[in-house]
Amino acid sequence: MSRVAKKPVALAKGVELNVQPESISVKGPKGTLSVAKPAGIEVKIEDGSALLSANDPALVPLAGTLRAIVANMVQGVSAGFERKLELVGVGYRAAAQGKDLNLSLGYSHPVVFKAPEGITITTPTQTEIVVAGADKQLVGEVAAKIRGYRPPEPYKGKGVKYAGENIIRKEAKKA
Repeated sequence: MSRVAKKPVALAKGVELNVQPESISVKGPKGTLSVAKPAGIEVKIEDGSALLSANDPALVPLAGTLRAIVANMVQGVSAGFERKLELVGVGYRAAAQGKDLNLSLGYSHPVVFKAPEGITITTPTQTEIVVAGADKQLVGEVAAKIRGYRPPEPYKGKGVKYAGENIIRKEAKKA
């Protein structure tokens, strides 16, 4: 059985954790995040860390999940999260224009992606995209949507891929 829920969540400097009967909110320099608190799970704040515990042994896995979510929220509002994407292919380009991301991915039209609230998209070069924000789930979701416009194909490896992602290549047909 997992013991994730027993590990305390260290609160970084400048991070404030508020516990209400139905929700837990974390406020820090990068913003504010909140999550619903299930009934039967208690949150105690002592010595600059938060401890989660379950009243019922059947709720221990849920307490572990909530602990991991709260730890990600604390890291997000203090340091933030980022996901890097790379464009591989001749003529594949990306350009950030305010809150929009303009992608040229080999289609007959440019693909325009509007960043949701709380997400910043930057393009250090024409073939790199950096998605950053405080919410780990939202950063991953936005990166997956951008990758979904042209996933890497297995023959030449062209497409939008995560930085460091290994594309398993297939051998072409031989005549």
